[in-house]
Amino acid sequence: MRKFLDRTYLVSGAVSAGFLVLICILVTVQVLLNLTTKIFGTSVTLTIPSYAEFAGFFLAAASFLALAYTLTRGGHIRVTLVVQFLPPRAQMVLETFALGVSAATAIYGTWFMGKLAHDSYRFGDMSPGIVAVPIWIPQLSLVVGMAILALALCDLTVQTILAKKVVLVSQGQIETGE
Repeated sequence: MRKFLDRTYLVSGAVSAGFLVLICILVTVQVLLNLTTKIFGTSVTLTIPSYAEFAGFFLAAASFLALAYTLTRGGHIRVTLVVQFLPPRAQMVLETFALGVSAATAIYGTWFMGKLAHDSYRFGDMSPGIVAVPIWIPQLSLVVGMAILALALCDLTVQTILAKKVVLVSQGQIETGE
């Protein structure tokens, strides 16, 4: 189960990176098309239809799919100014509480994001750009990203309870006890 979860977080991070690469490619091609139009003075403006909208969809997907990967690598900003001076037992209790509340919030957010995507599908909502995209498609990446984040938060909560100490280390790695 541990390997499956770690692989899920890694794949989510890799897919997120893939969306960032797609943004770079999309914007680069559009810039080259703009340069071609300007340099050669073509009568028709060369453009990728709805490229800005697609870049926005890709950015949302990259952001949400990176959440769990970043969390499990200790990459999120953590406020440890007060917590670091507490005894280990109090740190563990506070960490468990914070992770539990975060997990519940992520589950809640996932549920309602899923409802929003389902409503968009049900009502046939389309993006407003030149290329009309069913809006539930980009929303789905947000639902998946939130669900994986919720899973990671639940996983970290359980790990903290079982280890009876803080497992999420600020330096960027989860302490596994190996």
